[in-house]
Amino acid sequence: MSSYKRKKSLLIGINYVGSSHELRGCHSDVDNMAEFLSYHGYSNSHQDRVILTDRPEVPYDSPYYPTGHNLLAAMDWLVSEPGCTLFLHYSGHGGQIADVDGNRSTGLDASIVPVDFESRGQVSSTLLHEHLVTYMARDCTLFVIMDCCHSGSTLELPYVYRSDSDGQISLMDNLKAGLQLANEARDVISGGFSYSKMGEARELLAGASTFFKGLKHFGQEEEEEEEGLESGEFAGQYGSELKMVTMFSGCRDDQTSADAHIQGEATGAMTWAFLEMMKRSENPSYAETLKSTRKLLDESDYTQIPQLSSGLDIDLDNMGLVL
Repeated sequence: MSSYKRKKSLLIGINYVGSSHELRGCHSDVDNMAEFLSYHGYSNSHQDRVILTDRPEVPYDSPYYPTGHNLLAAMDWLVSEPGCTLFLHYSGHGGQIADVDGNRSTGLDASIVPVDFESRGQVSSTLLHEHLVTYMARDCTLFVIMDCCHSGSTLELPYVYRSDSDGQISLMDNLKAGLQLANEARDVISGGFSYSKMGEARELLAGASTFFKGLKHFGQEEEEEEEGLESGEFAGQYGSELKMVTMFSGCRDDQTSADAHIQGEATGAMTWAFLEMMKRSENPSYAETLKSTRKLLDESDYTQIPQLSSGLDIDLDNMGLVL
């Protein structure tokens, strides 16, 4: 039996093209991250990598267009196969919406913002946790970069770390006790627009796309295909799941994440800092990555504070990134 672990990646970049909320750097973030992954053993074949963007050449009815339904279907595809090394990168707007499961002291969930959010709602941290963590098949690892506003607890993971300007890392309050999001619920997204409906609308799911189901690893048994999607009730997410999921987020929940312009190219500041750090260090630890991205952002006069979240209590200083 081969010990090779299949590597799968999902890259999402939404510029909200033609809207009043347009961003500039999210498509280039996807391109830069794809290039980075190719040097770390990730295939760019359509069986192993899915890219969702709102580039003008991507049709609205394509499964590669980043609607809420397609985002969740692609996430289901990403985590569906046992024994894989998984990578997810999201670059776009992040927001805050009403909390429906009562685990937030402020009554707000973090969210990501699909291209069709104005008609279909946002995707909450509760749904993201369910589809990426709870549904993740056995013997997988998942590494996530969230380059968006209000992203500190986007996956509702139990261990949250932050580095100060002196490089000291502290453990934040456990999510079960309720992270403090914003002082008050103002606009859900930096830029002055809000959306009053909750993003939990189950019609987002409307049956996972048969297209993404067709991307399962060639030769996989039918029962294996369904294992990750039939994993029972969404319960015990705060540490009892014991999933090896780690996430670097661009900022705290109460902060915005910059759409930067670096070396003549529009890019997300967190994506740039992560890739720049990886150029300088071949096999950094989680602690080194958190400190270095904070230092790079500080040196470039960005006030956002990156965070690290994990589903397990890991040794930050001595454990290299699981990519």
